[in-house]
Amino acid sequence: MARLLLLLAVVLAGVWWLRVLRPGWYWLVISGPWAMVKVSSRYASVMDACGLTVDPSRLRLTWARLAKRPIPPPRVPRLVGLRLTRTGLVLRIRLRPGQDAFDFSSSADRMRHAFGMQQVTSREVRAGLVEVRMTGYDVLRRVRMPRLDPGPGLRLPLALCEDGSPWWRDYRQVPHALNLGATQSGKSVYQRRLITLLASRSDVALVGIDCKQGVELSPLARRFSALVDNADDALALLEALIDRMEETYRVIRREQRISVDTPDAEITADIWGLPASVRPTAVVVVVDEVAELSLFSTKEEEKRRDAIVTALVRLAQLGRAAGIYLEICGQRFGADLGKGITMLRAQLGGRVIHRLNDEGSAKMALGDMAPDAVLSTVQISADRPGTAVALNARGGWSLVRTPHTSLREAVNTCDAHAHLTPRLPELERFRPTTGGVSLIKSGPRPLSSAA
Repeated sequence: MARLLLLLAVVLAGVWWLRVLRPGWYWLVISGPWAMVKVSSRYASVMDACGLTVDPSRLRLTWARLAKRPIPPPRVPRLVGLRLTRTGLVLRIRLRPGQDAFDFSSSADRMRHAFGMQQVTSREVRAGLVEVRMTGYDVLRRVRMPRLDPGPGLRLPLALCEDGSPWWRDYRQVPHALNLGATQSGKSVYQRRLITLLASRSDVALVGIDCKQGVELSPLARRFSALVDNADDALALLEALIDRMEETYRVIRREQRISVDTPDAEITADIWGLPASVRPTAVVVVVDEVAELSLFSTKEEEKRRDAIVTALVRLAQLGRAAGIYLEICGQRFGADLGKGITMLRAQLGGRVIHRLNDEGSAKMALGDMAPDAVLSTVQISADRPGTAVALNARGGWSLVRTPHTSLREAVNTCDAHAHLTPRLPELERFRPTTGGVSLIKSGPRPLSSAA
């Protein structure tokens, strides 16, 4: 009896350890199989309760009357696939005539309660087929990114979605992005994660504009090809980037050499179609706290501000083909920052919006692209920094959370890959040094790297 009790205690302790410290294993071993049984047995009744059934056809009703049989029940959409994943279940459902994929999206919360799942989302695979993804546990409580191979190009797994799938930042698909969030919302953690993933790539140059005296980006300066910490130097840096963009266009034009004998695959209008030997290095420009570039108090500062915004708009409109990509970060981004801001915002197709303090800021960030996600940014809990609403490539949005990346981890990664930092002739005078003396000549305050 004592051995049986000891064995039971060990089993219970193992189950507790799995559930608390290894929720993914607990789901695969215990909760997942039970959830599959529960979904299979309750499927028809849940579909009926959620209003996802259709009335029987006229032919069936007529046959029932002629045969003097009971009226047939409503028809349930056919469950054609049920699969267990690392984070939940995936259902493939064949729609009945008259049903729409939106019916399942609007009933997602009711299905979540009925099946006892953490989260339920749905998407249309093709006409007549819907995929419903159910998350079995809170994957955003402790983010564990799966091991992924980004592959060629600038495609980075930055965060984890609420359905357990990774959220990708693809610069060739969405060139420019806006990263907003209130204080302590986790946007700096997202920024560090982005920089650490880019730091390990040899085909990209990092350029930073940090007007908070460089406190956010200067510790990572060993991996930056250019870094400035004040508005005067920011204007000079942006003008140098415009010169580089124009020179890159001249390179593309020179290498096109279009003729009747040129294969279609060799005709290009951006740097990615050029041969690797002549392809210019891609540049990612990280702007920390964009409001510092837009505020002014004198006439001279207003002229400088207008020139900075104009340069950013030009880079956002024309920089993609030249391999220049913008990451704009801030706490608020609206028309109150002055003229030209809404024009710049329209070019920032990527949106990663962390917790915001007011609905007005959320409408400025998402009202033009995902109005149904506005309230979600205000409702993000303050005890979960790094959680954000992110637009995806399919035109929808997802709740994501960035894995925690400390400043020490980011510094170590940038120092380890400092030898990959490209030297760009146009930006050489903005290159930070590690000896405490800045190469920047135009600004009133020299930038000293803390790396």
